[in-house]
Amino acid sequence: MARRIRIGDIIEIATKGGLAYAQYVLKKERWGPLIRILPGVFYERPHNLCELVAEKKKFVTFFPLQAAVNRNVFEVVANCDVPKHTSEFPLFRDAVHIDRQGRVHNWVIWDGERSWPVDKLTREQASFPIRAVWNDTLLIERIENGWTPETDRRTLESMA
Repeated sequence: MARRIRIGDIIEIATKGGLAYAQYVLKKERWGPLIRILPGVFYERPHNLCELVAEKKKFVTFFPLQAAVNRNVFEVVANCDVPKHTSEFPLFRDAVHIDRQGRVHNWVIWDGERSWPVDKLTREQASFPIRAVWNDTLLIERIENGWTPETDRRTLESMA
């Protein structure tokens, strides 16, 4: 039986380019575990993953981590303290009105408890994580493609 995940766990993610890492930083009821994708892709596991945790994240997303660990999709390879600056719940954004061409016309900002609408994203809001629960295939694809909230297609189209 797989081990129970804990806040601070580091998972190893095999990608086409090498090994990537994410840290389980908090759990939100209804959305589940929030993970932060750590910078870099490596040919082999770094000796001190806790040093990597101190660096700036690439992005965060909700992810069914316990299920992925149970199915041996990802392995917990370390547990490190969650840096103070990443332990607080971030602001998220979510598309509200999407037209038939897939363009977003309205967004909401969400603080984990309440939401408020915005018609056009500011630069700061464009960097907010997108509220969604991803599967392992999408997570790996986005790591391999260097995806960030700022470079998301819908973000770029709505900022134009």
